[in-house]
Amino acid sequence: MATRSDPSETWALIHAERRALLADVQQLTPEQWVVFSLCAGRTVRDTLAHLAATARMTPPAFFAKLARARFRFDVMTDREIHELTRGRPATTVNAFAAQIDSTDHPPGPVESWLGETVVHAEDIRRPLGIAHEYPQEALIRCADFYRGTNLLIGGKKRIAGLQLTATDAAWSAGEPAEGNGVSGPLLDLLLVIAGRRAGLAELTGPGVATLAERLPAH
Repeated sequence: MATRSDPSETWALIHAERRALLADVQQLTPEQWVVFSLCAGRTVRDTLAHLAATARMTPPAFFAKLARARFRFDVMTDREIHELTRGRPATTVNAFAAQIDSTDHPPGPVESWLGETVVHAEDIRRPLGIAHEYPQEALIRCADFYRGTNLLIGGKKRIAGLQLTATDAAWSAGEPAEGNGVSGPLLDLLLVIAGRRAGLAELTGPGVATLAERLPAH
Protein backbone atom coordinates (compact mmCIF):
# COMPACT_ATOMS: atom_id res chain seq x y z
CA MET A 1 0.00 0.00 0.00
CA ALA A 2 1.35 3.42 -0.92
CA THR A 3 2.55 5.68 1.85
CA ARG A 4 0.88 9.09 1.94
CA SER A 5 2.03 12.04 4.00
CA ASP A 6 2.05 15.77 4.32
CA PRO A 7 4.20 17.28 1.53
CA SER A 8 6.29 19.06 4.16
CA GLU A 9 7.40 15.68 5.51
CA THR A 10 8.47 14.58 2.05
CA TRP A 11 10.41 17.79 1.51
CA ALA A 12 12.18 17.22 4.83
CA LEU A 13 13.36 13.84 3.50
CA ILE A 14 14.46 15.42 0.21
CA HIS A 15 16.45 18.13 1.98
CA ALA A 16 18.10 15.62 4.30
CA GLU A 17 19.16 13.42 1.40
CA ARG A 18 20.50 16.40 -0.52
CA ARG A 19 22.65 17.31 2.49
CA ALA A 20 23.95 13.76 2.77
CA LEU A 21 24.84 13.71 -0.93
CA LEU A 22 26.51 17.10 -0.70
CA ALA A 23 28.74 15.81 2.11
CA ASP A 24 29.78 12.88 -0.09
CA VAL A 25 30.48 14.81 -3.29
CA GLN A 26 32.51 17.45 -1.48
CA GLN A 27 35.10 14.72 -0.91
CA LEU A 28 35.44 13.58 -4.53
CA THR A 29 38.74 13.59 -6.42
CA PRO A 30 39.06 14.97 -9.97
CA GLU A 31 39.14 11.40 -11.29
CA GLN A 32 35.88 10.51 -9.57
CA TRP A 33 33.96 13.35 -11.18
CA VAL A 34 34.37 11.82 -14.65
CA VAL A 35 33.29 8.31 -13.67
CA PHE A 36 30.08 7.32 -15.43
CA SER A 37 27.07 7.22 -13.14
CA LEU A 38 24.26 4.66 -13.31
CA CYS A 39 22.30 7.25 -15.28
CA ALA A 40 22.99 6.24 -18.88
CA GLY A 41 25.49 8.46 -20.67
CA ARG A 42 26.03 10.81 -17.74
CA THR A 43 29.08 11.20 -15.56
CA VAL A 44 28.91 11.67 -11.82
CA ARG A 45 29.26 15.41 -12.36
CA ASP A 46 26.54 15.47 -15.03
CA THR A 47 24.13 13.73 -12.67
CA LEU A 48 24.83 16.15 -9.83
CA ALA A 49 24.30 19.04 -12.26
CA HIS A 50 20.96 17.55 -13.25
CA LEU A 51 19.89 17.41 -9.60
CA ALA A 52 20.90 21.05 -9.14
CA ALA A 53 19.04 22.09 -12.28
CA THR A 54 15.85 20.30 -11.23
CA ALA A 55 15.96 21.79 -7.75
CA ARG A 56 16.00 25.33 -9.11
CA MET A 57 13.34 24.78 -11.78
CA THR A 58 9.81 26.15 -11.45
CA PRO A 59 6.83 25.12 -13.61
CA PRO A 60 6.89 28.39 -15.63
CA ALA A 61 10.64 28.06 -16.21
CA PHE A 62 10.21 24.41 -17.16
CA PHE A 63 7.65 25.16 -19.86
CA ALA A 64 9.62 28.14 -21.16
CA LYS A 65 12.84 26.12 -21.43
CA LEU A 66 11.03 23.17 -22.93
CA ALA A 67 9.54 25.45 -25.59
CA ARG A 68 12.99 26.87 -26.38
CA ALA A 69 14.18 23.29 -26.84
CA ARG A 70 11.28 22.73 -29.28
CA PHE A 71 9.63 20.44 -26.73
CA ARG A 72 12.53 18.00 -26.77
CA PHE A 73 12.92 17.03 -23.13
CA ASP A 74 16.39 15.51 -23.57
CA VAL A 75 17.66 18.63 -25.32
CA MET A 76 16.39 20.83 -22.50
CA THR A 77 17.97 18.57 -19.88
CA ASP A 78 21.31 18.47 -21.69
CA ARG A 79 21.37 22.27 -21.91
CA GLU A 80 20.81 22.57 -18.17
CA ILE A 81 23.59 20.08 -17.45
CA HIS A 82 25.98 21.86 -19.82
CA GLU A 83 25.34 25.17 -18.07
CA LEU A 84 26.13 23.72 -14.65
CA THR A 85 29.24 21.75 -15.66
CA ARG A 86 31.29 24.63 -16.98
CA GLY A 87 34.58 25.30 -15.22
CA ARG A 88 35.78 23.31 -12.24
CA PRO A 89 33.71 20.68 -10.38
CA ALA A 90 33.40 23.12 -7.47
CA THR A 91 31.07 25.16 -9.70
CA THR A 92 28.66 22.23 -9.92
CA VAL A 93 28.97 21.47 -6.20
CA ASN A 94 28.21 25.09 -5.32
CA ALA A 95 25.19 25.10 -7.65
CA PHE A 96 23.84 22.01 -5.92
CA ALA A 97 24.61 23.38 -2.45
CA ALA A 98 22.65 26.54 -3.26
CA GLN A 99 19.52 24.45 -3.81
CA ILE A 100 19.74 22.20 -0.73
CA ASP A 101 16.63 23.63 0.93
CA SER A 102 14.78 24.59 -2.24
CA THR A 103 11.21 23.44 -2.76
CA ASP A 104 11.16 24.59 -6.39
CA HIS A 105 10.58 21.87 -8.94
CA PRO A 106 9.19 21.20 -12.42
CA PRO A 107 5.57 20.06 -12.72
CA GLY A 108 4.89 16.82 -10.88
CA PRO A 109 4.01 15.39 -7.47
CA VAL A 110 6.43 15.85 -4.60
CA GLU A 111 7.01 12.10 -4.40
CA SER A 112 8.63 12.24 -7.84
CA TRP A 113 11.25 14.69 -6.53
CA LEU A 114 12.01 12.44 -3.58
CA GLY A 115 12.47 9.62 -6.07
CA GLU A 116 14.68 11.80 -8.23
CA THR A 117 16.84 12.72 -5.24
CA VAL A 118 17.26 9.17 -3.92
CA VAL A 119 17.74 7.37 -7.25
CA HIS A 120 20.15 9.92 -8.69
CA ALA A 121 22.09 9.98 -5.42
CA GLU A 122 22.58 6.24 -5.79
CA ASP A 123 23.40 6.75 -9.48
CA ILE A 124 26.34 8.80 -8.20
CA ARG A 125 27.35 6.78 -5.15
CA ARG A 126 27.23 3.21 -6.42
CA PRO A 127 29.81 3.48 -9.23
CA LEU A 128 32.12 5.23 -6.76
CA GLY A 129 31.71 2.58 -4.08
CA ILE A 130 30.17 5.04 -1.62
CA ALA A 131 27.76 3.36 0.80
CA HIS A 132 24.85 5.31 2.23
CA GLU A 133 22.03 4.19 4.50
CA TYR A 134 18.88 5.75 3.10
CA PRO A 135 15.94 6.18 5.46
CA GLN A 136 13.59 3.23 5.06
CA GLU A 137 10.66 5.64 4.91
CA ALA A 138 12.20 7.39 1.91
CA LEU A 139 12.86 4.13 0.07
CA ILE A 140 9.31 2.89 0.67
CA ARG A 141 7.78 6.12 -0.60
CA CYS A 142 9.98 6.07 -3.70
CA ALA A 143 9.24 2.42 -4.46
CA ASP A 144 5.50 2.94 -3.98
CA PHE A 145 5.54 5.96 -6.27
CA TYR A 146 7.56 4.43 -9.10
CA ARG A 147 5.73 1.09 -9.07
CA GLY A 148 2.45 2.90 -9.62
CA THR A 149 3.36 5.10 -12.56
CA ASN A 150 4.86 4.91 -16.04
CA LEU A 151 5.79 8.60 -15.94
CA LEU A 152 9.22 9.02 -17.58
CA ILE A 153 10.80 5.79 -16.28
CA GLY A 154 8.05 3.20 -16.88
CA GLY A 155 8.20 1.55 -13.47
CA LYS A 156 4.62 0.25 -13.47
CA LYS A 157 5.05 -1.49 -16.82
CA ARG A 158 8.46 -2.85 -15.87
CA ILE A 159 7.19 -4.81 -12.86
CA ALA A 160 3.77 -5.78 -14.20
CA GLY A 161 2.88 -9.37 -13.28
CA LEU A 162 5.76 -9.72 -10.82
CA GLN A 163 5.73 -9.85 -7.04
CA LEU A 164 8.52 -7.87 -5.45
CA THR A 165 9.38 -8.46 -1.80
CA ALA A 166 11.96 -6.56 0.24
CA THR A 167 14.17 -8.69 2.47
CA ASP A 168 15.14 -5.80 4.73
CA ALA A 169 11.87 -3.89 5.07
CA ALA A 170 8.14 -4.49 5.40
CA TRP A 171 7.42 -3.79 1.73
CA SER A 172 6.07 -5.79 -1.16
CA ALA A 173 4.27 -5.15 -4.44
CA GLY A 174 2.22 -7.37 -6.73
CA GLU A 175 0.32 -10.59 -6.23
CA PRO A 176 2.10 -13.96 -5.88
CA ALA A 177 1.97 -16.38 -8.81
CA GLU A 178 4.12 -19.22 -10.01
CA GLY A 179 7.45 -17.99 -11.31
CA ASN A 180 6.88 -14.30 -10.58
CA GLY A 181 8.73 -13.76 -7.29
CA VAL A 182 11.60 -11.29 -6.92
CA SER A 183 13.25 -10.68 -3.55
CA GLY A 184 16.10 -8.52 -2.34
CA PRO A 185 17.10 -5.35 -0.49
CA LEU A 186 14.62 -2.52 -0.93
CA LEU A 187 17.23 -0.17 -2.38
CA ASP A 188 18.06 -2.69 -5.11
CA LEU A 189 14.38 -3.26 -5.84
CA LEU A 190 13.93 0.49 -6.15
CA LEU A 191 16.83 0.71 -8.58
CA VAL A 192 15.42 -1.94 -10.90
CA ILE A 193 11.95 -0.40 -10.76
CA ALA A 194 13.65 2.83 -11.85
CA GLY A 195 15.41 1.02 -14.71
CA ARG A 196 18.90 0.50 -13.28
CA ARG A 197 20.48 -2.87 -14.05
CA ALA A 198 22.91 -2.37 -11.18
CA GLY A 199 20.17 -3.43 -8.79
CA LEU A 200 19.88 -6.92 -10.29
CA ALA A 201 22.95 -8.45 -8.63
CA GLU A 202 21.40 -8.63 -5.17
CA LEU A 203 17.99 -9.92 -6.29
CA THR A 204 16.82 -13.54 -6.22
CA GLY A 205 13.76 -15.46 -7.33
CA PRO A 206 12.25 -16.90 -10.51
CA GLY A 207 10.98 -13.51 -11.64
CA VAL A 208 14.46 -11.98 -11.88
CA ALA A 209 14.97 -13.24 -15.43
CA THR A 210 11.74 -11.58 -16.58
CA LEU A 211 12.69 -8.36 -14.84
CA ALA A 212 16.15 -8.41 -16.42
CA GLU A 213 14.61 -8.72 -19.90
CA ARG A 214 12.57 -5.57 -19.26
CA LEU A 215 15.50 -3.44 -18.17
CA PRO A 216 17.52 -1.25 -20.56
CA ALA A 217 20.60 -2.97 -21.95
CA HIS A 218 22.99 -0.38 -20.54
